[in-house]
Amino acid sequence: MNQLQKFRNFTVLFFVLISFSFSVSAKTQVVKLVCEYHENPIGIDVEHPRFSWQLLSDEKNVMQTAYEIRVASSVSDLSKKNKQLWNSGKVESDISLNVVYGGEALNSFERAYWQVRIWDVKGKVSGWSEPAFWEMGILSPELWTASWITVADESEEKGSKPAQYYRNEFSSSKKVKTAKVYVTSHGLYQLFINGNKVGDQLFTPGWTTYNKRLQYQTYDVTNLLQQKNAIGVILGDGWYRGNIGWSSADGYYGKKLALLFQMKIEYTDGTSEWIESNKDWYSNKGPIVKSDIYNGETYDARLENTAWMNADFDQVGWNSVLEVVQAKDILIAPQGVPVKAIEELKAVKLITTPKGETVFDMGQNMVGWIKIKMTGKKDQEVTLKFAEVLDKDGNFYTANLRSADCTDTYIFGKDGEVTYEPKFTFHGFRFLQLEGFDKVPALEDITGVVIHSEMEPNGTFACNNEMINQLQHNIQWGQKGNFLDVPTDCPQRDERLGWTGDAQVFAPTAGFNFNVAAFYTKWMKDVAADQLENGIIPHVIPDVLNGQGGATGWADVVAVIPWTVYQLYADTRILEQSYPAIIKWVEYMNGRAGDDFLWTDDNHFGDWLAFATTRSDYPGATTEKDLLATAYFYYTTTLTAKIAGIIGKTDDAKKYKSLAGNIKGAFNKEFVTTNGRLVSHTQTAYVLALAFGILPKNVVENAGNYLAKDVDKFKHLTTGFLGTPLLCPMLSEIGRDDLAFMLLNRKDYPSWLYPVTQGATTIWERWDGQKPDGTFQDVGMNSFNHYAYGAIGQWLYSHVAGIQVDEKAPAYKHFYLAPHPGGELNEVNATYKSMYGKIASSWKVEGGKMVYNVEIPANTTATIVFPKANLETISMDEGLKANASQNEDKVRILLGSGKYEFSYPYSE
Repeated sequence: MNQLQKFRNFTVLFFVLISFSFSVSAKTQVVKLVCEYHENPIGIDVEHPRFSWQLLSDEKNVMQTAYEIRVASSVSDLSKKNKQLWNSGKVESDISLNVVYGGEALNSFERAYWQVRIWDVKGKVSGWSEPAFWEMGILSPELWTASWITVADESEEKGSKPAQYYRNEFSSSKKVKTAKVYVTSHGLYQLFINGNKVGDQLFTPGWTTYNKRLQYQTYDVTNLLQQKNAIGVILGDGWYRGNIGWSSADGYYGKKLALLFQMKIEYTDGTSEWIESNKDWYSNKGPIVKSDIYNGETYDARLENTAWMNADFDQVGWNSVLEVVQAKDILIAPQGVPVKAIEELKAVKLITTPKGETVFDMGQNMVGWIKIKMTGKKDQEVTLKFAEVLDKDGNFYTANLRSADCTDTYIFGKDGEVTYEPKFTFHGFRFLQLEGFDKVPALEDITGVVIHSEMEPNGTFACNNEMINQLQHNIQWGQKGNFLDVPTDCPQRDERLGWTGDAQVFAPTAGFNFNVAAFYTKWMKDVAADQLENGIIPHVIPDVLNGQGGATGWADVVAVIPWTVYQLYADTRILEQSYPAIIKWVEYMNGRAGDDFLWTDDNHFGDWLAFATTRSDYPGATTEKDLLATAYFYYTTTLTAKIAGIIGKTDDAKKYKSLAGNIKGAFNKEFVTTNGRLVSHTQTAYVLALAFGILPKNVVENAGNYLAKDVDKFKHLTTGFLGTPLLCPMLSEIGRDDLAFMLLNRKDYPSWLYPVTQGATTIWERWDGQKPDGTFQDVGMNSFNHYAYGAIGQWLYSHVAGIQVDEKAPAYKHFYLAPHPGGELNEVNATYKSMYGKIASSWKVEGGKMVYNVEIPANTTATIVFPKANLETISMDEGLKANASQNEDKVRILLGSGKYEFSYPYSE
């Protein structure tokens, strides 16, 4: 019996003992049904999808002990035993996450409906949930009967090319029951039917490793069809052949854009037909004369003809298309979350700079574009330029964008007022510069459209310190701006790549802020797809750097993110799917290390952008790369052993546990003195060694003291991308909350709050991206929206607010609520939406009293840990004290679901 099963058995017994008055009644509902992390998904290709649900109740101590799932082809058939596709029967289990569909796999295009009911600890059953559904997409390449089509001729000149416009018409005289579109492209597409944009997704088909995995989207267009219909599609260069990864606009993935489209129409009389892309379609150019992610869009309104999207359009001047042979066996349904326009911001200030530039301040460093209402004359050309910051004199500053033009251009097609926004580009910016205007638009005419992957917001953190609240704001906006289908490093300059190191260090914080299960599920499949045969993981995913990779702390993303997703969502499937790639990476490291188990002499990024300066009063720190490489070799090997055990590969679990032991011995022999001092006497070296558990127990205390002395000596951090996420957690772990809070509250450079003092609204790439005198760091690498250092967010949620996952009961089936007042903080309010429901942790220290309010979702338990407490003085229901225990100055109590308030005398 494994540890998780033992825990579950204990949990059930616990609730049998405390639930004398508990029953599942009309007050308890089964809600929030999701399939593969999506509500009612259509066009999926997971043949045995997983179901999750939540329990909603106003009772306390609500615990599921059994469930039943029923599946049918229609809602009416759900209640008919002989019509059901699958019935799980009553399953004795408290599991309500990622339950695998056990029936026969559905065929392409089929839809199934499902419901759940649950039993409580006293054997009482709930009502059935509201029905949910899932629908399959195209599961076999042979069912892609449409042809890939492209334009017949196009300029061979390098550089951004005009967008391509495709159209076709068809009639539908019968009454339509359903109509579904399946569409993808080489390049980005926007689809229209009868002049209406189909769906609200952006940057479709998304960014994947296009030569290995190309997503298609499924849309229900039933309500858009008429008797006569027109299909219109616009293709832009996008990631496929535009500027990307410092390549030319000649196309990294290919030189030709192409479209693949098919629509299945089912009629009420039982017949059906397909409308498909083929040689009978037509193409032309249009008003988008240039579109590029880095450089922006040029829109010539003189070339507009909106009637092209409508039926009975005169196609004079349109050209026949070419059918081309392109792969269909790599087409996949999306598993991630689509990019959408999430919110809009209004300009907050109009500025005339010292140079006379007309600049609008959006008040927030954002990612997206400007929707502008403006007035002009025919042939008038206006430009919109984008920047993150103003220079020290208050002028528009774009040097840090490097070669990216980040400019949208609009040419008026007629006199008058227009509203314009681009289609196939995005910018990272706070400031907008306008040129070419006769009349400057008003503030209300400038709208910032914020785009990112549509992840569900998960977490909130607020405290009595407004600067820390701004830091939390900056962390979340940094994530929003960089989670645009892939986790990019930055959203503004000529880069915007899926750097693996940034992603792995930030993953735990990312999971607190947003639900990232589906987002990472999609991206990790590209990580595996781009892995080299020798096991190397490229530096960026999708790989547009031609196989450059294998850096410690970067390539380890292959194990770290699946492990993080497992911890947050109890997702064993991502472990199983990632496992072959994880093994290949570990064996690559093992091969590089050789018989002495030390990974040395290879090229790595090291503790990237660790604090360094020539000033004698602010000494920098460089951590030996061999030490870092061997430490990560150990860490990822230990994760591999854990993962192997969880997915039932017991022999591998033993093998990699043994390998980890050998690495540990080699590390300590090579890099650690008998007194616990590391050869790289840096904060990063110590926090990694402590966090990874690589040090012998007898030197852990000494190593912790060395870390504390270093922080206390310099009064600031010296860490980079690898060390920073672990610095405050390890200081807290060794009992030095005083130093951790000192670092958090520090306002001088280098610190998390220094950028806040400079007006930052996102996380910076460098600790001193903008210096106190207003000058900037190296223009070659100075992003003002770079989320890696925002990894401090995990410590705010898990330590300061105290919301801690239990590794033995993932997805917060059981968790800890262990708040830690300290520093200048006397009040914290935090929430987290787990897969089971809302968790809340709110504490306040005032007048010598600690008041603590918590919320525990149904079907979970939590252990509350009260700091500096005496059980006898805690105000709580008498019935709860039986589950409490005292250990030194901490009190622990195991609780079931519900809302609780506690108070007790407290002193710092």
